Amino acid sequence: MRKNDQPKTIRLADYKAPDYLIDTTDLRFELNDDATIVTADIRFYANPAVTGETLPALELVGADLQLLSIKMNGRLLADTDYTIDGERLVVYMVPEKFALQIKTRIKPLENTSLEGLYVSNGMYCTQCEAEGFRKITYYLDRPDVMAKFTTTIVADKTKYPVLLSNGNPIDSGSEGGERHWVTWQDPFKKPCYLFALVAGDLAVQEDSFTTCSGRDIKLQIFVEPHDLEKVHHAMDSLKRSMKWDEDVYGCEYDLDIYMIVAVSHFNMGAMENKGLNIFNTSCVLANPKTTTDAGFGRVEAVIAHEYFHNWSGNRVTCRDWFQLSLKEGFTVFRDQSFSADMGSPTVCRVEDVSMLRTAQFAEDAGPMAHPVRPDSYIEINNFYTLTVYEKGAEVVRMIYNLLGPEKFRKGSDLYFSRYDGQAVTCDDFVAVMEEVSGMDLRQFKLWYSQAGTPEIKASTHYDEQNQRYQLTLQQSVPATPGQQHKEPMHIPVKVGLVDAAGNDMPLSLATGEASDSGSLMLDLKAPEQTFEFIGVSEQPV
Repeated sequence: MRKNDQPKTIRLADYKAPDYLIDTTDLRFELNDDATIVTADIRFYANPAVTGETLPALELVGADLQLLSIKMNGRLLADTDYTIDGERLVVYMVPEKFALQIKTRIKPLENTSLEGLYVSNGMYCTQCEAEGFRKITYYLDRPDVMAKFTTTIVADKTKYPVLLSNGNPIDSGSEGGERHWVTWQDPFKKPCYLFALVAGDLAVQEDSFTTCSGRDIKLQIFVEPHDLEKVHHAMDSLKRSMKWDEDVYGCEYDLDIYMIVAVSHFNMGAMENKGLNIFNTSCVLANPKTTTDAGFGRVEAVIAHEYFHNWSGNRVTCRDWFQLSLKEGFTVFRDQSFSADMGSPTVCRVEDVSMLRTAQFAEDAGPMAHPVRPDSYIEINNFYTLTVYEKGAEVVRMIYNLLGPEKFRKGSDLYFSRYDGQAVTCDDFVAVMEEVSGMDLRQFKLWYSQAGTPEIKASTHYDEQNQRYQLTLQQSVPATPGQQHKEPMHIPVKVGLVDAAGNDMPLSLATGEASDSGSLMLDLKAPEQTFEFIGVSEQPV
């Protein structure tokens, strides 16, 4: 390995806001067998939050691209106006507001990385999360740059009768005798990792959903023709997901059409691209004659997860990839809650905890242990882990349990309304929960920064004469790679006392908290804490 090929470590502490932001991105794809020509018309403006005496150069990233031309405000740039250094395209002497037209040639058929735009089994498909969009055109490929996208796709009408992208279709037509085109417009700002394009020969199952405000949404699931009869459960799951998100979170779908593409050769499990989710068939198809109950449950959960991302991930996204659990942990919590409401809450919880104990606990105890919000990474694709997803969901669940359903709903409402169209952090999420509840969650945020699974030891003492019952809890967090010293965590512990007959006992703490519901939430914050219950008439079993 050459010296300049050494992997670069990306650190959370080095985060810097982008010098420039993007207002609109207009893309035109001319799909051909030998290569695809991408014309990107991008309107930039200087980030008002970044101060300086002079405007810096514009730095874009791109990989595996052939630059054909670049224009600024209609003027073709000379070679001296910009430089290309590896994956960096640097444009000098840019004004405060300007438009760039960047024309590139890419070869999707030869794209074996399966990032960006690629061809698999004769179909064009995209995967842009986390950093795949840079393989389509030079861009500010980072989640805190959000823009409105318009996409035009031109292709052979016989080979690729279906042309899909984000948003709503606004125009279409023929180009010559053998080619056709479709233009899609997404009116909502999004980061480029949510861009999607699909072109192929696909069959479609259609349905509709009427939102809480009375809007009719067209629902489409595109599959290979031989799979068309296996998508009915997925469609029903989608409609249940849309209704549940309205009822439980007040989140209404925003576009006129919602599309799912399910193909066997998609390289990921599922991807929440705005308005155009792309799935592997394993997460969508269900045959009543052969699919198990667990298979039906998985389809329902994954359909729901990707749909729920429309708000927790798309409308409100993450500032940087260290905040990945902001969208994934929250959305896993949401899809787990949905599955519990659709089936048996107890069975769902047992299954979720079983997977957590067998898989995530092992990750937290091994050499690859890392926090829910890591401090650094070399390859971001390696951080799509059980810790970020499943443990991240448990962190959100603890906030839910601390606040209770009503205050948590107020917090999520405030989160979605305050940060709509923005890229934010895990700290922002916790801050709105503090705001609506009045709680101090500063110590709780250690769940985002400390790796490892905390262990709690419990001991009890019953004072029969004074009818007092003491519960002593001791917590410890094991050392993990890079984190030898751990601070005590804020751990919510739900407890109940049961008498000899198996009945719940009334709970009253010496500090004044009380409950007659059979359980009480304790806040364990110190390495060791003793909680004293009063009025305990007999020793709990």
